[in-house]
Amino acid sequence: MINRKFKKCLITGITGSGGSYLAEHVLSKDSKIKIFGIYRSIGNKNLLKNKRIKLIKSDLCNFSKTEKIIKKINPDLIFHLASSANVRESFDFPKKTIENNNAITLNLLEAVRRNKINPLIIICSTSEVYGKVNKKDTPIKETKNISPVNPYSASKAFQDLVSQSYFKSYGLKIIITRMFSYINPRKSYLFQTAFAKQIVEIERGKKKILTHGNLNSVRNIIDISDAMEAYWLTAKRGKVGEIYNISGKKVISVRNYLKELKKLSKVKIKSKIDNRLLRPVDVTLQIADTTKFIRDTNWSPKISFKESMLKLLKECRKS
Repeated sequence: MINRKFKKCLITGITGSGGSYLAEHVLSKDSKIKIFGIYRSIGNKNLLKNKRIKLIKSDLCNFSKTEKIIKKINPDLIFHLASSANVRESFDFPKKTIENNNAITLNLLEAVRRNKINPLIIICSTSEVYGKVNKKDTPIKETKNISPVNPYSASKAFQDLVSQSYFKSYGLKIIITRMFSYINPRKSYLFQTAFAKQIVEIERGKKKILTHGNLNSVRNIIDISDAMEAYWLTAKRGKVGEIYNISGKKVISVRNYLKELKKLSKVKIKSKIDNRLLRPVDVTLQIADTTKFIRDTNWSPKISFKESMLKLLKECRKS
């Protein structure tokens, strides 16, 4: 099995929820690696105070600056996490979302190509690119045609496809991951986190009723720790040119997830639908086939579903 070693790792969007967790995880897995992080907004910057992390404030939409940064760092590993990732918000600002996500990815790939450097690039895509999937097509394999149904997933589909093009046309060392639903306490607009934060507010007497959008979607759920380990093992063991689904084993509807989370509350939780949280179109079945990823990396999720929910509530209660 492949076991790559890296000296310089670049994480785009490092101050974001996923980027900050990934930086912490990579530091814990490799005692010598140096991490460089490009960020545009402050986000979780205060959590990244480590002598092995160098933060660079820059906008990846600016090609000349991006090219200079890439050339100067000359990383041997890049995790591309930067994106405008709020699905609901993308319906309200489609042009802004799509232009940003397309530009930052194209600029990154072109900067690598033009400088003739040879890093391994992990493109962190999403299960949202599959769109609405029929039950007969689940669990979803990587060979399933992508069919995005919202502006965010359309932009991620572009990232996915242009990355495949740069691998095939220019020989860039690219691996694409399509992450399914994961529990991320630092991303407040994910349904899991939004529910947990509202539960904490109700426990503290600051809110009376939990509000939610569509509860009928059925999804795989994975803990943030397992998700970050999956990204790391993609870099260490994944095959260049491959696309990998990553997901947990737990399959649950958003409705039942909320029910389970309510059981862990310190008080009784009442909830109701808020039409403002509904998407014009929603994905309904997000159930993954992860056979290929497990085969190539020997990864397996370690955090149980209940443990992950408890971790989420604990994290939200600390804030």
